Amino acid sequence: MELKMHQAALILDIGEDGSITVNVNAENMDGLAGKICIAMAKKLLNDEGFQAELMEGVGDY
Repeated sequence: MELKMHQAALILDIGEDGSITVNVNAENMDGLAGKICIAMAKKLLNDEGFQAELMEGVGDY
């Protein structure tokens, strides 16, 4: 995926064991989009309540 200057991507990889790996990619990691993706990645990895809320949202996937 090729990103433009004001774009960022949050890339999730779900392992067979259910483990989640989060990567952030941005043309400019110090730009607003990069910083927002980094903050979202940190929240996803560190906030168990947020993780549970997301899992409830996907149902019985």
